[in-house]
Amino acid sequence: MENIEHFIEIGLALSKEKNHQVLLEQILLSAMALSRADGGTIYSVNDEEQLVFDTLINKSLNIHWGGTTSHKIEIPAINIYQYQKPNKSALVSIAATTGKIINIEDAYHVKDYDVTAAKEMDKRTGYRTKSVLTLPMNNHENDLTGVIQLINAADSNNNVIAFDKKIERTIHALTSLAAVILTNKQLIDQMEELFGSFSRVIAYAIDKKSPYTGEHCRRVPEITMSLARACHEIKKGPLANFSLSDADFHELSVAAWLHDCGKVATPEYVMDKATKLETVFDRIELIIARFEVASLYISHHGKYDANEKLRKLKQLADDKAFIVNANTGSEFFDDAKINRVYQIAKHYKVTINGVTQPILSDDEVLNLITKRGTLNNRERQIINGHMDVTVDMLESLPFPKHLKNVPEYACGHHEKMDGTGYPKGLKRNEMSIPARIMAIADVFEALTANDRPYKPPKTLSQTIAIMDRMKENDHLDPDLYDVFIEEKVYLAFAEKFLDKKQNDL
Repeated sequence: MENIEHFIEIGLALSKEKNHQVLLEQILLSAMALSRADGGTIYSVNDEEQLVFDTLINKSLNIHWGGTTSHKIEIPAINIYQYQKPNKSALVSIAATTGKIINIEDAYHVKDYDVTAAKEMDKRTGYRTKSVLTLPMNNHENDLTGVIQLINAADSNNNVIAFDKKIERTIHALTSLAAVILTNKQLIDQMEELFGSFSRVIAYAIDKKSPYTGEHCRRVPEITMSLARACHEIKKGPLANFSLSDADFHELSVAAWLHDCGKVATPEYVMDKATKLETVFDRIELIIARFEVASLYISHHGKYDANEKLRKLKQLADDKAFIVNANTGSEFFDDAKINRVYQIAKHYKVTINGVTQPILSDDEVLNLITKRGTLNNRERQIINGHMDVTVDMLESLPFPKHLKNVPEYACGHHEKMDGTGYPKGLKRNEMSIPARIMAIADVFEALTANDRPYKPPKTLSQTIAIMDRMKENDHLDPDLYDVFIEEKVYLAFAEKFLDKKQNDL
């Protein structure tokens, strides 16, 4: 009954503990308690097929190394194999390769195993190793997860005795239970690592498709996590009661890396559209060629006198320069400029291969009259549609409980606090704080990015001025934005990622 109670306590402790080092130490301490061993060592297996000393305890020598202590174990790892053959120079490596329990009554009177290392250790410490129990820790699939070795069992009078078969079975049961728990936790850790890597692979895929978008996917998590930490630590004002656990930070990090995953479905020519007329190539060169044809026509037309030719050629050159500049999308295109595009398209016609056509096609006019940036309305809808794809992708994934908020966090970075954002038109009170944090991070990165092909980067002062107005217009969360400014989250990011000329604050 005492052993059963002990196993219950051990099982509960092991199932709750998440730290791998603490788990191994608990297993060793439990094994020592059950067997009344004076000393013990627990080893884990590394990627090089070596047994690594994790925790070493000896009561008589007052030693407690590794595990939860600050005393690191400086003893080299033990090779499980030597020259591709089982290493027979250590009991723990023999147990690891054979899968068998090794129970020695007296280490100084054993012929079947090499215990030279134990004897040498005894000479240095003055200790006397007698009974030794070495057990491989194999999980339910018979995979080796570690080895445990116990030294000098004691009876009720503290006399050193052999580890009897009953104790051997008890410790074996303990190590089997522990191995399964360790395997489960390792699988969980590996799944977490796999999913974290998967989220980064999405960013890598986007990077290969559009390098600047890939950089955006890497920088937004930096800003997001910095602002989240600042909000977590501030402990005053509206955010005094806001806090995030390690699991919460991990969940937010995953969401930040996946926030633009829908862009894998966005056409490159739209994502990377550097000029208004760019598709697979920039069509401005075709228009320039048409202007050259028009210039040749004017220069060689017999009905124009010299002065009229010069006037018409100058006007043609001015109109060409205007169209070339309009194509850049670098400034706001007002109604007067839009009307001039229409007039140019209407005024000039060229004949190429016997076909007379306007110098600007209807589609070229449609793109050139774009008021802001380089994207026309249809292309803007395509870009905005990446959020619909993101929502569909993330909401279709069966996220485990500790990652269940990833879709909400990731899909909220284009929402505005007044409900005028997209894709769902959420208002501030309908969004979590982490989702609102991501909205600030996304805006800041987009404004300061110095690798966009379609716009020059903003300086910090320009960016903060724009974001100040967004706060005033109820587009950004005011409390979170205040932390962003007061805790200088923007400045730490700028020093790491922005060009020096952008950092004008």
